[in-house]
Amino acid sequence: MTLNDWLAHLENLHPKGQAGIELGLERIRAVKMRLGQTQHCPVITVGGTNGKGSTCAYLENILGKAGYRVGCYTSPHLLAYNERVRINGVPVGDDVLCAAFEKIEVARRASGVALTYFEFGTLAAWEVFAAAGIEAAVLEVGLGGRLDAVNVYEPDVAVVTTVALDHTDWLGSDREAIGFEKAGIYRAGKPALCADPDPPQSLLTHAAAIGADLRLLGRDFGFARPPADAAENRLQWRWWCRSGDRVLKRSLAYPGLRGPTQLSNATVALAALEAIADKLPVTMQAIRPGLIETELAGRFQVVPGKPAIVLDVGHNPQAIKVLADNLGSMGFFERTHAVVGMLADKDIAGALAALRGRIDVWHAATLGGPRGTPAEKLASIIAAGGFGGEIVCHPSATAAMQAAKGQANESDRILAFGSFYTVAEALSALRRKT
Repeated sequence: MTLNDWLAHLENLHPKGQAGIELGLERIRAVKMRLGQTQHCPVITVGGTNGKGSTCAYLENILGKAGYRVGCYTSPHLLAYNERVRINGVPVGDDVLCAAFEKIEVARRASGVALTYFEFGTLAAWEVFAAAGIEAAVLEVGLGGRLDAVNVYEPDVAVVTTVALDHTDWLGSDREAIGFEKAGIYRAGKPALCADPDPPQSLLTHAAAIGADLRLLGRDFGFARPPADAAENRLQWRWWCRSGDRVLKRSLAYPGLRGPTQLSNATVALAALEAIADKLPVTMQAIRPGLIETELAGRFQVVPGKPAIVLDVGHNPQAIKVLADNLGSMGFFERTHAVVGMLADKDIAGALAALRGRIDVWHAATLGGPRGTPAEKLASIIAAGGFGGEIVCHPSATAAMQAAKGQANESDRILAFGSFYTVAEALSALRRKT
C-alpha cells in the first residue's frame, strides 16, 4: 500500500474521516500496550490553544543544534502528511510511515478497536521515533490535553502555551473548562509550565492537586524588551528564568518566527529546556542559532516578493488578534486583500472582528468537507459584522488566492488566513504559479 492508500484507510476507520474527533485514551492505550511501546528518551509535551506549533519548532531546532537526535510530532500538516513526523527537522519518508502504519494496523486488529485518524498517526509516530533511536521527543497535543492521544505518553516536562476559546464543542464553553482539559498533560512531581499571562484558576488548581511542579510566565520565567528608544531594541530581547536559588538572565537576538507573541513561545521553550537540563543539557551555542534559524510555514509567514503575501493559520479570536497586531507592525501598504476560509465550528464573527477596518477586499473562500464554511456564509458574516471592505466569493481558497494575486498591485499585500486548509491551498497555488 502507498502512503495515500494508508491515509485513506485511516480516514475510513472513523465515520467522520480525518475530521473525526473522539476523545479518550482507552483505544490508543490498548493498542499501545499490544505494541509493547516503551519510552526510551525524555519527552516534552506541548499543549495550548495557540502557539503550540511555534513552541515545538523552537524546541526541535534548539535540541537539534545541541547535537541530539530529535523526533517531533505535530499536527495538522499543510501540504504533506509527512510534515507531522520529523527527525531532526526533516519529514520522514513514505516508506518509513507505511511500515509504521502496517505495524499499528496489525496491533489494532488484534486489539479489536477502531482508532481515530489522529490516534493511529500518534502511535505510528512513536514507532518511527523508536526505530530511529531518537534522544529527545517533542510531542504536540492535537486537541485539549487530558483526553488527547498524545497524553498516553509520559512527559518529563509539559507545556501549556495559552488558554483561549476554541473547540468549545469538545472542551467546554469557557476558559475554566478548557484550562482544566489543557492541564491534563501535567504530571505529579514533573515540571509543568504555563505561558498564558492570565492562566485559568482551573489550571492552577489541577496542577496543585496532583503535585505538579508548576512554573508560570511572569513568576518563574519571562522576557522583556529594551525600551523603545534603546539602541539595542531592534537587535535583542531579554530572557530570564528561576533555577533553584538563582535567576538566569540572557540577552538574545530576536527569534526567526515573526511577531511579538513569538517571544512568549520562545520564552517558554527555553524555560522547558532549563527545567530538564539534567536530562537534555543545551548550551548558548545551541540556543542562539536554534532560535534565530527556526522556520515554520503558516505562522505569520511572509513570502518574499511584491505584492507582499502573508500566510497565517490563525483561526480563533486570540490568534487573529495577534495576527492583526502583527499586520499593524508591517509598515504601509496601499491595500490589503484577505483570502479567508474558515471551518464552521469556529467563532467566525468573533475571530474576524480583530480585522475590522483593516481589509480592503475580502476574498471569501469555500472550504470543502463536512466542517467547511461556504463562501456565501462567510460573506454574510463579514457584512453583518460591519468589518468594512469589498467582499467577493470564491469556490475555493485556490481560486481566491488566484483572484487576489490578479487584483493586487505591487504596493498592496495579500493575507491568507483562517485555517490550515486555507493556507495549504494558498501555498499550493503559489507553488504552482512559481
